Amino acid sequence: MTAAARSKRLVVAITGASGAIYGVRILEQLRRHPDWESHLVLSASGALTAAQELALKRADIEALADVVHNVKDIGASVASGSFATEGMVVAPCSMKTLAAVALGMADNLVSRAADVALKERRRVVLVARETPLNLAHLRNMTSVTEMGGIVFPPVPAFYNQPASLDDVVNHTVGRVLDLFGIPHENLLERWDGLRKPFGP
Repeated sequence: MTAAARSKRLVVAITGASGAIYGVRILEQLRRHPDWESHLVLSASGALTAAQELALKRADIEALADVVHNVKDIGASVASGSFATEGMVVAPCSMKTLAAVALGMADNLVSRAADVALKERRRVVLVARETPLNLAHLRNMTSVTEMGGIVFPPVPAFYNQPASLDDVVNHTVGRVLDLFGIPHENLLERWDGLRKPFGP
């Protein structure tokens, strides 16, 4: 399917927090849906972290996206509200990026694209990766939430009894995709009530 024929677009940003696998896995899932067009913004710190954590080069990650934008290109399509998207996910989202979004800094294409999505009342999901949190982090999370964004720390679930780190990652990615109505299979076990019989 050509880009022109795609019906939905999602901006995916990967920044310098630990957890590059979240953004990479989201891109991998989007490739399964020809009706979704992914627009990647990969920061320098995000590329560095991905190299450390996943042994992936920038080109490896960019190859997963339909469209790649330079983080310094404030004139890119995703920097304008007239460019229709379903929203944006920043995975992982560094505390620097969180602060930039919370304050409306728009100092690079990640924070500018998030600012645009928020002003257009589109869904913005920040997979914020940091712990413990200081007061500045918490206040920035509150600000983003008050603006309509969703702060989504990748907190693992244990009711699904994950057997591997991959299970933990997939659960978070599945929940993020749910927020955009992107279908997926076998990423997470959905809660269906307490198992019986109850334990001691």
